Amino acid sequence: MRKYKLFGLAVLCTTMACTKQQKVEDFQSLEETRFNDNWKFSKGEIKDGMSVELNDEQWRHLDLPHDWAIEGPFSNDYNARCGALPFHGEGWYRKDFTVPVKAEGKQAFVRFEGVMNNAEVFINGEKVGDRPYGYIGFEVDLTPYLKYGQENTIAVKCDPEDLSSRWYPGAGIYRDVWIEFKNPVHIAMDGTFIKTPSITKEKAEVTIDIDLVNASTKLGDLTVETVVTNLKGEKVGSTSSSIKIKKQEEKTTTQTLAIQNPELWTMENPHLYTATTLVKQGDKVVDKYTSTFGVRDIEFTVKGGFKLNGERVELKGVCLHHDQGPLGSAVNRRAKERQLQIMKDMGVNAIRTSHNPPSEALLDLCDEMGLVVIDEAFDVWRMPKVENGYNKEYDEWSERDLVDMIRRDRNHPSIIMWSIGNEILEQYDKKGYLEARRLVKITKAEDTSRPTTAGFNNIVAAIKHGLADEVDIIGMNYFPMRYEQVQKDHPNWIIYGSETSSCTSSRGYYEHPVTPTYDRASHQVTSYDLVGPGWAYPPDLEFDMLANTPSALGQFMWTGFDYLGEPTPYGGKDNSTNGYWNGDFPVHSSYFGTVDLCGFPKDRFYLYQAEWSDKPMVHVLPHWNWEGKEGQNIPVYAYTNAEEVELIVNGKSMGKKVKGKDLTPIKMTHRDWKSEKPYMSKYRLNWDIPYTPGTIEVVAYTDGKEVARKVVKTAGKPHHVELIADRSLLASDGKDVSYITANVVDKNGNFCYTVSNDIQFQIEGDGKIAGVGNGDASSITPLQGNHMEVFNGKALVIVQGTKNAKTPIKLTAKANGLETTSIEVSFQPAL
Repeated sequence: MRKYKLFGLAVLCTTMACTKQQKVEDFQSLEETRFNDNWKFSKGEIKDGMSVELNDEQWRHLDLPHDWAIEGPFSNDYNARCGALPFHGEGWYRKDFTVPVKAEGKQAFVRFEGVMNNAEVFINGEKVGDRPYGYIGFEVDLTPYLKYGQENTIAVKCDPEDLSSRWYPGAGIYRDVWIEFKNPVHIAMDGTFIKTPSITKEKAEVTIDIDLVNASTKLGDLTVETVVTNLKGEKVGSTSSSIKIKKQEEKTTTQTLAIQNPELWTMENPHLYTATTLVKQGDKVVDKYTSTFGVRDIEFTVKGGFKLNGERVELKGVCLHHDQGPLGSAVNRRAKERQLQIMKDMGVNAIRTSHNPPSEALLDLCDEMGLVVIDEAFDVWRMPKVENGYNKEYDEWSERDLVDMIRRDRNHPSIIMWSIGNEILEQYDKKGYLEARRLVKITKAEDTSRPTTAGFNNIVAAIKHGLADEVDIIGMNYFPMRYEQVQKDHPNWIIYGSETSSCTSSRGYYEHPVTPTYDRASHQVTSYDLVGPGWAYPPDLEFDMLANTPSALGQFMWTGFDYLGEPTPYGGKDNSTNGYWNGDFPVHSSYFGTVDLCGFPKDRFYLYQAEWSDKPMVHVLPHWNWEGKEGQNIPVYAYTNAEEVELIVNGKSMGKKVKGKDLTPIKMTHRDWKSEKPYMSKYRLNWDIPYTPGTIEVVAYTDGKEVARKVVKTAGKPHHVELIADRSLLASDGKDVSYITANVVDKNGNFCYTVSNDIQFQIEGDGKIAGVGNGDASSITPLQGNHMEVFNGKALVIVQGTKNAKTPIKLTAKANGLETTSIEVSFQPAL
């Protein structure tokens, strides 16, 4: 993983109106520089879109990353399975820049972290590169085509197809772009591999493989120096070596050094070291390469489970898709950070990147926040799942895509496994093991320090056809009741739940009476956490089955966040898509998340928090607004990590219940559940209480002492919008965002759980509205706009500052019948 310089190589325009050209002023810097600003974009087919002579003055001016599809509109013309958004079709990006004459003799490279998809890159009208797979980064050599001292034009064509994935992929240049001018002798892209083969309290041995390139016509007589520093910038180790490299040769050299009294990378203290490598020819530095890494040891055994630095860690994981709700797929570091913070609050310690290589920003954040990662390459091999899936490119590109993923990501201490696939249909092919073997061999050739894995959704077929034997660690999707038997039948296997539960729910929505079904009329799913598709089951079962199989590593529940596309349980096969699974418009996003598309926790969030977090907590559901149901029994659930909970209704105790002793029956519909009897959950406490308006309150006790309390009140008439910013101070870098929650409350500030007012948002100051949302999977209000109806009392607006912002953002919320409210967000200088 490189550590990048934000400014220095290029002086970028700070406003969209300054000029259409980027003037590259300084080529002395040896580090990459962002190449995101001042692009032009046009959607639709463009004849000769790469031509230098093309008049693009009327194209839209924008900065990257960019997802053209998230602006919408939601429409039945687009497949709801993929988010009901216009992500497919042709789109073009262009950028003009000048390169001074003094840069001649250097090699110029542009690196794209991700382009969705079927990307083609042109410089001055000539095609210089392409990449079909939208989730993988790639580098393009511009050197032979540049005009020095003149204007150059780079153009990128994207051509994503409909039904290219099973979820919303986004569209366009949706990850960062970088430019770098290198000397002919330099370190290759992703050209260091840092390992720590021996670690003790006193010393860590560090080895660094360095991939060198000599693109010159002369023999290179080089000195390679590496210095390692800690987070304080203090030097903790160094080494130097000499190497000769022939002209037009690529060569790998290995260095070793020692760090005394190393600070380990742990979940609690994710310490990162920096290795700065200088390549010298004589006294001249010809390249500089900066990598971050962690000193940590990982181990997987049948009896010991997963160990980090010798200590067993239960994997409390979630699967995450790559979109960021109202922001779509365009990568924003703060958006990723917020997602991970919310997951950590739930007790999560592990992420599975479902089902593709993630953004570099996400992996950087996992390194910094102490989360471990399963890095996943593919959702499909040769056998298709959708009409225009990756299988079309698999034979030509799979090896290179897998290798590039590993080389890009191998220095991240957060990564603990490489996944070669998810629910691949080759499970059902008697020769499918051969393809698994090929991918494992490729992976092992690049990295033997981490095990391989795959997620099998039919473990019987994966065993029968030999695929499970090919990977180091067996991931089982949705077969918790078979963990014990699989482990018994294969005592040397290491297993875990690679996808679990798949329970569905809508935030704040409760049916009465409670039934384990979903309501097609409302397009909502009860938040009593009981409902899912045929393969799914409530989280309670997974907790029990893992407890019964202590050798299992843990689980990755499906999913941490709701995501665009796959609007399960609404949908089915549709002849209009040649038999491929379609959605049920207007539903356009999943219901699987423990939090909704905006990041607002559902009740299930607290069920997991009760099992995964040590901080005392208690949660109660449902809301207490049941007008017209006075006197009828309402099921009340409590989730806690304490020993017992007391329910108090309008000041009167309804008694205490003991967790693990007072069981709650829940209906089980999973394919392996053969009993007609309900499943008895020890993770939920339940009372049936006649509804009377007022207050319900839960008090949690451990050792007889109160440790947590939560109150829910019946709300009065909606009065005003309460605005709450997750951050009131932003960097003035033009990227930073604040997530502002809009709650409808009564005059006393009590949350109004069941209202649906439409809120108009107005913004003043140096900023813009970057996105809006409400978490309702069936709302077709655009996610890029200035208004949003609240869903069960809540909406979200994301504000983003401009570059060099100074004037605070003032956001005002207006709604018919409600008092107007405002909030301010200020700025600090960009780092």
